Amino acid sequence: MFASLPAFLRIPLVCLLLALNIVCHITPLFALTFVKLIVPIRAVRQLCTRGLVALAESWIARNSKLFDVFTRIQWRVDGLEHLQSRENFLVICNHQSWVDIPVLQKLFNRRIPFFRFFLKSELIWVPLLGPAWWALDFPFMKRYSREKLEAHPELRGKDREATRRACEKFRSVPVSVMNFTEGTRFTPAKHAAQKSPYTHLLRPKAGGVAFVMDAMGDAMRSLLDVTIVYPQGPGSMMDLIAGRIREIRVHVRQLPLLAELRGDYEGDAAFRERFQLWVNELWAEKDARIGRMLAS
Repeated sequence: MFASLPAFLRIPLVCLLLALNIVCHITPLFALTFVKLIVPIRAVRQLCTRGLVALAESWIARNSKLFDVFTRIQWRVDGLEHLQSRENFLVICNHQSWVDIPVLQKLFNRRIPFFRFFLKSELIWVPLLGPAWWALDFPFMKRYSREKLEAHPELRGKDREATRRACEKFRSVPVSVMNFTEGTRFTPAKHAAQKSPYTHLLRPKAGGVAFVMDAMGDAMRSLLDVTIVYPQGPGSMMDLIAGRIREIRVHVRQLPLLAELRGDYEGDAAFRERFQLWVNELWAEKDARIGRMLAS
C-alpha cells in the first residue's frame, strides 16, 4: 500500500520516518555510551557494549523494514545459509553505491555479528551518525596521499597501527569486519583511469585485508565474499528512498581463512606477492560472477 503512494508524499514520509528512527535510537545510544565512558568497571563496559550493539541492530532492522514497506525491490539472494551469529567474519564486497551499505545491513543484520566498517576520519563530524559510529567502535582511518607520504615518511604505517588497535578491541567480542576491497566506489571513469583488468570491478587493494587478518589472528577464521549487482545500474540513496531501484541480486560464499594467508604484508615481499595473487584470483572470480549475475 505505502509503496503505491505518489512520490511527492512517499519520499518526505520515508525521510521523516528514517530521521525519527535515528533520533529514537541515538538518544539511548548516547546515554549508554556516557555510562561506558565514566564507569571504569570492565564487566559494566562489556555490558554497555552489548547494549550498544543491540540498539544498533534494532536501528538497522527498522530501517530495513521501512525500505520493505515503501519500495517494491525484488531480491535475489544466494548463500545466506549456515551463517553463525557467534563466529567472527571478514566480509569483502564490491562497491558501487552508498546503497551497498543498507543492502549489506539488511541481509546480514542478526545473522552474523554486528558489522564494523573502516571509515574515513572526516566522517566522525557527520551530525549524530559520526558520534554514533565512534560509540560503536567503528575504526576511523586517516588516508594520506602519496605526495604527503613522500613529504612526511614518518606517516607510513599509521594506517596499519590504527587497524591493529581497532582489531584488538574486536578480539573480545564477536565481530564482522567489513572491507570494500576496491577502496572506493566503482565508476567508469575510475575504471578507465586504473586500466583495470576486470570488466565490472576496480583493482583490489589487498593491504587492508591483509592487515585485518594479521591483526585478528586465529580469532577470525572465515571470509564472506559478497557480490552485489543492480541489474538496472547502481543508484543513489535517494533512488532507494524514492523506489527507483527495482531489483537487487546478491551472491554470498563463505571461505576459510587459512593460516598461510596471515603474515607481514609490508615487510615480507614474498608473502605480499602471494597474498596479492590470492586477492586477485578472488577478484577475477567475482568479476566473472558479476557477468553471470547480470546475464541471468
